[in-house]
Formats: sequence, C-alpha cells, structure tokens
Amino acid sequence: MAAGSAAAQAQQAQPGDLSVELIDPHVLRVCADPRNMPFSNEKGEGFENKLAELFAAKLQKKLEYTFFPQATGFVRMTLAAHRCDVIMGFPQGDDVAQGTNPYYRTSYALVSKAGSGLEDITTLEDERLKGKHVGIVAGTPPATNMAVNGLMVTAKPYPLVIDTRIDSSALAMIKDLTAGAIDAAVLWGPMAGYYAKTAVPPLHVTPLVKETTGPRLVYRIGMGVRAADQNWKRLLNRMIQENQAAINKVLLDFGVPLLDENNRPIGPESAAKSP
Repeated sequence: MAAGSAAAQAQQAQPGDLSVELIDPHVLRVCADPRNMPFSNEKGEGFENKLAELFAAKLQKKLEYTFFPQATGFVRMTLAAHRCDVIMGFPQGDDVAQGTNPYYRTSYALVSKAGSGLEDITTLEDERLKGKHVGIVAGTPPATNMAVNGLMVTAKPYPLVIDTRIDSSALAMIKDLTAGAIDAAVLWGPMAGYYAKTAVPPLHVTPLVKETTGPRLVYRIGMGVRAADQNWKRLLNRMIQENQAAINKVLLDFGVPLLDENNRPIGPESAAKSP
C-alpha cells in the first residue's frame, strides 16, 4: 500500500518536481557498499564514490550515503526502504529497481601476466587456455563458458558470496596470479582493470568480447532508482548525457575497460563518446 501511495503521489507531481520522489531534494543520497573496491567504500575511494561527488557538484546537492553490504537484500534494505535515492552502478536488465540510461559498457575480462602468451585471448574457447590453471569466481556467467570449454578441470574457483569487510575474491585471485599459483584470471571488467593496474608489476587485461556460446559477458551499466521516480530518472539521464566525458575519465582512471557498441575499446582519445 505504501509503494502504491508513493507511485500515485509521484504521478501527481509536477514535471521536474523531486520533492515527492526524493528523501530530501537538497541531498544526493547514495546507496553503496561500505567496502567494495573499486566501486565504493566508506572512505570515498571508489569510482562510484567519485561519480557521486561529480553528480552532487553538478546538481548542487550535499552528498550523503546509506551503506549496506551489496549482497542479498541490498536493494530492499536501501533504495526500496527509502533510505537513499540512487544506486550508482546498476546493470541494465535487472528488474529489482528501475535503471537509468547506461553510462558505461564493459565485459568480463581475462587477466594475465605480460609475456605469458595469453595477453591477446578474447574468448574462453581459445586453445591456449587448455590445461591452464584459470581463476574464476564460482557462479558468475563466465564459469558456464569455462565449463563448456573443459576449463573447469584445472580451474581454481573463488567464492562468489563473501563478507566484503574481511575478504575479496578478486584481490585473492590477483595475488595468486602474481605469485604464479594460477596462469590467468577471469574477472568482471571493473575489478579486472583496477586490480591489474594496481598489481606490481601491472597485469594485462583483455575483455572477453568474442564469446559465441553461453551467457553474455558484455553488459551496460547505469544507475538504479525506484520504479515510481520518473522525474529523478529523467534528471539523472540528462546528467549522464551532459557529463559523459567526465564520467569516462573517472572510469578510465580506475582502469575500467570501456567498450563501445561494437565492442571496441574506448580509450582517452575517444572517451567523450557515449557508451
């Protein structure tokens, strides 16, 4: 009943009126994980933190957070509970909230050492991966592709559900790769790019954009808002369009492998283009 009442109020609001939709129209209230680098943390060090700061400045709003671990119940306990008004990173097609227009497009990626001979692999069907010890987060889409191609026999799985306050499967995988315990790692693009960039020495990242079977590995990412918040969604869409170049720069600074609609890498020279 409360949700229905909120929707009715939102429909009666004047175009552009955010007083009904937002907790406080003068504050950008962001739903975020307190320890989930490179996306966000309580210190404001993640790229979603930086994007929130950018949007708050452009909207001339104060920035505040509602922190909650991004696991089962995250949307229900934050956005849906009206404790905050936007999730900064939300995959297109997920129906637990309403998505804005996407502000970047990326994919799962293969991380390898320079000189390993695996740097240019763009599909898990590649014969060079046969017999290799490849790290994979269990239960993620590329795990299916690896199973289809017979790579799970020698793979090293890492847990999908973890307590981010004390653990990171991505960081553990990168440490194993650096130490030689595994030959390559398959990670979600933003994690792959960030941890590969901060590793010593830096690691090579290749987006897996040529898969022909199994789940899709390329996704568009936007922001998440409540289903009733149409004025808020329109405003965020406009902010994304007007600030795409600045958004791309933040993402590239964190090593996120950006892709255009033809799966071509977006570098600094083309960062002003829309995803």
